[in-house]
Amino acid sequence: MLRVFSLYPVLYFFVLNLIILSVSRLGLAFWQKERVDAVDGWFPLLVQGVRMDVVSLCWLFGLFALLSALFLDKTQFGSVFRVVLRVVLTAGSVFILFMELATPEFISTYDFRPNRLFVEYLVNPREVFTMLAKGHLVTMIISIIVTVLATWGYWKLSGYVVRDANAGSWLYRPVIAVVVAGLVFMGARSTFDHRGINPSMVAFSSDPLINSLVLNSGYSVMFAIRQMKHEESSSEMYGKLEPEQMLTTLKQLHPRPETDYIQGDIPLLSKNPATYQGKPKNLVIILEESLGAQFIGALGGLPLSPNLDQLSKEGWWFENLYATGTRSVRGIEAVVTGFTPTPARAVVKLTNSQNNFFTIAELLARRGYHTSFIYGGEKHFDNMANFFYGNGFKYIIDEKDYPNPSFKGTWGVSDEDLFVV
Repeated sequence: MLRVFSLYPVLYFFVLNLIILSVSRLGLAFWQKERVDAVDGWFPLLVQGVRMDVVSLCWLFGLFALLSALFLDKTQFGSVFRVVLRVVLTAGSVFILFMELATPEFISTYDFRPNRLFVEYLVNPREVFTMLAKGHLVTMIISIIVTVLATWGYWKLSGYVVRDANAGSWLYRPVIAVVVAGLVFMGARSTFDHRGINPSMVAFSSDPLINSLVLNSGYSVMFAIRQMKHEESSSEMYGKLEPEQMLTTLKQLHPRPETDYIQGDIPLLSKNPATYQGKPKNLVIILEESLGAQFIGALGGLPLSPNLDQLSKEGWWFENLYATGTRSVRGIEAVVTGFTPTPARAVVKLTNSQNNFFTIAELLARRGYHTSFIYGGEKHFDNMANFFYGNGFKYIIDEKDYPNPSFKGTWGVSDEDLFVV
């Protein structure tokens, strides 16, 4: 009897995906059991997790639940709608399953559920798929096989649950549709507060990974995409001050004579005479990818850096310095331009920063330095070439400029080859 109900197909896939998401979260939680225990997180993780799954599924299938209540009948239009409904149920379920399958490897690498990094790396598919093939081949093959089989299975299942469903008399369809619309709205919003549900509302611990486990990976990625679309207005996230008040506050934070400030279009531009007045020296800045403290002996890590350990005794050595993000481009942004991270994309990628934007290379070039960027990979990655060439870097050496590298991987030639140059 239930199978002839117009909402049966959507309800069936709703419950099925709710179970899959809950089982996946439970598995991930047991995998990270020590960290869940450390924040006493089992109850909020599982309960709030189901809540977020309901939110996700309401967004994913809610519209088609409403349309099913109105149009899932035996008419010609109803027949077309059945096919569309099958496609939506299948595609949505495959997306959910695929994202959960991709989650363990992503967590192993980034200590977080798939997020904006998952999307940003797709801009460079060749490098990504080469890396996956070399480092995660078995996982990738299994995920592809499971996804293909799931697509076939979901399509067959959708045909079974849709076959006999019927919206019934038009006398009751509007009433059912109104009830469905109300339930979907409440499920998707999941709160009576003035703002709908978002990840901040279900975050409960100081461990970012555990907070991300409350979400499901499909929601996490889609939320990240939505945030990326709003980055142009990211300034709205900050408070507002009148320019005069802002300048006064900044000057009070770092008291110095008013005569030190150079009058002009840049109100905080000031005189900063160098302590060294001799012949200009060569300046070499080395940016290392993923070289964390765990690999540096002088920082208590593994004894893998004897030369750096020796240099630590001869100059400034910062022992409590943190990276400005999880992407190379955030480090480049900080070192080359002096920018701290913002909710927007890194300035290396922003449209209005591609020329006439301050960089250390532009500053040094005006003082007679020959500036260059020596890189082991392809210079177009992360929009580096366009940004560097437009902002003070005269020369760029990249992967193609190494005639006989001793080692060449997915992301370019080795550091050994780079330092030989």
